[in-house]
Amino acid sequence: MTRLRIAVVGAGMAAPPHLRSLRDLQDRVELAWVCGRDPARLQRLQAEGVLPASARLTTRLDDVLEDTGVGAALVLTPPDTHLALGERLAAAGKHLLVEKPLALTAAQAEALVAACERHGVRLAVMLQHRASPAALQLAELVRSSALGRLTGASASVRWWRPQRYYDQPGRGTLARDGGGVLMTQAIHTLDLLLHLAGTPQRVSGLAATTPVHRMETEDRACAVLQWAGGAIGVLDATTAAWPGYPERIALDFTQATATLQAGALRLERPGAAPLLVGQPQASGGGADPMAFDHAGHRAVLQDFLAAVAEGRPALTEGRSALAAQRLVEAVLQSARTGRAVAL
Repeated sequence: MTRLRIAVVGAGMAAPPHLRSLRDLQDRVELAWVCGRDPARLQRLQAEGVLPASARLTTRLDDVLEDTGVGAALVLTPPDTHLALGERLAAAGKHLLVEKPLALTAAQAEALVAACERHGVRLAVMLQHRASPAALQLAELVRSSALGRLTGASASVRWWRPQRYYDQPGRGTLARDGGGVLMTQAIHTLDLLLHLAGTPQRVSGLAATTPVHRMETEDRACAVLQWAGGAIGVLDATTAAWPGYPERIALDFTQATATLQAGALRLERPGAAPLLVGQPQASGGGADPMAFDHAGHRAVLQDFLAAVAEGRPALTEGRSALAAQRLVEAVLQSARTGRAVAL
């Protein structure tokens, strides 16, 4: 099998789980370049022994763009850089796997999707909650209509971040991150909720910065969601719930109730034994945002490689990731105006 040559663009906090995933899949992919702005970070990665001998280090994106043998790039930089970097890489014919969120705003995300479609390259997003065995099985059951109609839903992300997390330059700002808890932490759970339940028709939201943190954007947000079919639901997201708790999605159907907590599924139906899929996994909900296993990253990367090889949309393809960004903006718009927002 011919290995896909790939470049990693970004050498910051997001890089380690991606690099571990690339190492696990080295029979299918060759890491050709690691590109970053800070030479010291690049040297640190090399010193830590996480890079294969094939990987060359550079601070010049042009080295990646000009290497015609590189077929894809992982973009692991902050959200405010995704559109500009993605447009240049797509124009050079590189398929893209982008760290969440897709871009700084929904409008920029739509522009990135359009650029990749225009240049004929695949675009996927690192929304790894979709790729867990529990989520995959539940999604198949929902698609088959085996659970009946959706009647209600709830999503809870009650995490914790200490003030030192937000003291990092750019963290929790509109200019770099595009938002707070909704865009940066809860987006994984929001994306999975929409992947399973579909996009709601109407949202009413509230958002605030609690006394726990000094930051520009929200560290708590709540919303009421209404779907076209009549189902209603609630969202509760915060990074001010010490010491941090597992994220949870509950879906109520006419013939079953499904609960996903920390990546494990419990499905209950009248007259049947509960269906249990997966084991609870840490997801970085406490003070250490990187306290999680990289299995989800590996699964998304593996699917992305297959999508490139087979010429098909990835599980987390870019256009499907727009729904979560639009929902985040709708909740915050509703919070600002005091009015419900139609989606």
